[in-house]
Parts: sequence; structure tokens; C-alpha cells
Amino acid sequence: MYRYASFVLFLAFGIAVQRSNGTEVTVKDDNDNICLYAKLMVNFTVSYEVAGNTSATGMFELPVDVSTNGSTCKNTSSTLKLNFGPGHSWSVNFTANGKMYHADTITLSYNLSDATIFPNSASNDTKVVTAETQITNVGIDTCYSCRSVDTIAGKSVNQTLWNVLIQAFVSNNSTSENITSCAADVPVTTVAPTTRPTTAAPVTNSSTTAPTPTTTPTPTLPTPATGRYDVKPDQNSTACLIAEFGLRIGVKNVEMNFEPNGTTSSGSCGVDSSQLVLVSNAVTITLTFLNDTKKFHLHALNVTGKTSSGVAFSEANTNLSLWEAAVGSSYMCNKEQNYTITGLLTLYTFDLRVQPFGVNKGVFSTGLAIRSVEGNLVAF
Repeated sequence: MYRYASFVLFLAFGIAVQRSNGTEVTVKDDNDNICLYAKLMVNFTVSYEVAGNTSATGMFELPVDVSTNGSTCKNTSSTLKLNFGPGHSWSVNFTANGKMYHADTITLSYNLSDATIFPNSASNDTKVVTAETQITNVGIDTCYSCRSVDTIAGKSVNQTLWNVLIQAFVSNNSTSENITSCAADVPVTTVAPTTRPTTAAPVTNSSTTAPTPTTTPTPTLPTPATGRYDVKPDQNSTACLIAEFGLRIGVKNVEMNFEPNGTTSSGSCGVDSSQLVLVSNAVTITLTFLNDTKKFHLHALNVTGKTSSGVAFSEANTNLSLWEAAVGSSYMCNKEQNYTITGLLTLYTFDLRVQPFGVNKGVFSTGLAIRSVEGNLVAF
């Protein structure tokens, strides 16, 4: 479940994936019966002001030890509220309608006077941000489950959820064994375009879906401009994630080049997961990379925007296995490649080079290069 909210401009750096088993809570009603259950993992990055009209980034996670004061259970509505630290809280409101329920909003309240998270903050105020969710159409007697990464980005706050298991309306004092899975956890079957001949298949992985890279005939559009993008832990640091590439996006039978001029880049650098977010006038692209200790790969891609004719679109795949290389090196491919991401989305890359982990002094390390030799992909 990977999503980019409608408010897309944000500054978020250096998020580290939790290594605990997550936060697990139960809420009980007046009769001491379980009425709400949740187990999940959430990380936060918050951009805040410091002296001199500059910004810094606070990074924290939803801890294991929380209180549920303020949580409520009613027949058609419930609220999960988790309080932690000196004045921080995170809550989700749920509404039931017949045999189904959904989440309405997520609310994060954070206290800028907490110097352990927000050192040198110019304000001691408590800030409140809300966001919409995609937790919908959940069976009233089922648990909502989403193991995939779901990033909710705002103007100053980035919230990343995964390994989510929630039952907002528990009956008979017992959680259900039935599951309603999020869309991102449902395997995606992709079909390569029939008009583009396949020349090679990527390495497959039994736990991931690997779209098929193909070569393409001469495009009708000019070759897209190559952009250089990076993510920095803070304004005074060198880059922890760097990428260079030209991009073309094919969506709903329309192709358009991604324009690097005027594009802003942001994201996060973690131990196990790093993220690059590109925001142009027309399109927002979010790339999530995973680190399995020895190798990294592109795990999730989300593209949201409008075509030249004004048609809105939002396509995502959170089960990818692309651009794999050893951690501490970069992945590169100078030739044009295209990847079927979903049934409606194709990504074309040109002069691609990316390093999401182990960047030293802000420059690329030795790359795993891929080139085309007589129609075949060869690593060297």
C-alpha cells in the first residue's frame, strides 16, 4: 500500500526502518471487552524551523510503549489514539456503515518543545496535521492487513506505515482471523505491451514481481533530458541518495517526458529503506528502495499526476524487483529501457544511474553497469 497524498511538497530526510515487532495495543469498552485491536509500525519525519529562518528535520518512530487514552469504541464509529513521549499522539478515526468500515483521517500531534526530537526548535508549540487514508471497504468482522509500505506525505510531515493489522470494530471480545488485505498486498500481474518486442527477462524472485525490461523502437518524442537528483540528511550534509536519469512516462496510452527543470527532489535515507520523491509541475514520482544487507533494489514506484490533456492518474506497484546491485555500489544502464509497472503505467529510463545506500562524499561508487549487446542485456 503505497500512496502519495494530495499535498505533496515536503521535506523529509533520514528515516530509519524500525527493527522492533511494532506497536501492539488493545482498546476495551466499559464492560472490559476488547473493542479495537491494532498492531503496526510507523515512522515519522518532520521539517521544522530553527533559528535563522532555516529548517531542520526531526525523525522518530511510533514506540512500543504507548497509552491509548482518548481511544473510543461506539457502534458506528471508533478512534484509535496512541499517546507517547512528552505530548505526542497519533490517531485514526474509523466509521462503520452496515457490514463495512473505513478509516476517515489520520492525525499526528507533535510537541516541538521535545528537544530530543526537535533540537533548537524556534517554536515550543504543539502542531497538529491530518491526512486522509486508503483504508476502505473493510469487512466489519475482519482485520485490515497491509504489510506493504504506505507513505503519506504532507507539507512538513512524512508518515510511513507498514506491517499494519487493525480491527476497528471487535465483537465478542475476540479479534477475527479473517483478513481484508490492502490493494498493495494483492499480487499484481503485468503484461508487457505487445507492440514492443521483448529482448530479455530480468532475474526473478519468488517473493517479488519483476516487470519485463524491453528495448523500444525510435520514439516519437525527443529523448528526455537527464536530471540529477539527491537526498541530504540536512542542508549542511552531503547527499545520502543520488540518482541521474532521463524519464518518460507512458500512462493510459499517452507518453510524456519527465522534465527535470523545475523539479524538486526530497526523500529519506534509512538503514533498510530509502526513498526518492520527485515533484514537477505535472507529475509526482516516488521511488522506494530496499536494502537486504548485501543488495538493494527498487521495491516500489508510485506515479501521480495529469496527462497533457488534463486527465488525472495515480498508478503504483509496491512489489518490484528492479535495478538490483550490491549495497555500496550504484546501478547504471546507459541504454533506453522500458518497464511495465502496472497495466496502465510504463516507465522508460535513459542514462540511468542510481545509488540509494552507502553514498560516500556525495558521489557515485563503482556501478553495476548494464549495456545492450546485439539485443541482449549484459552486466559488466
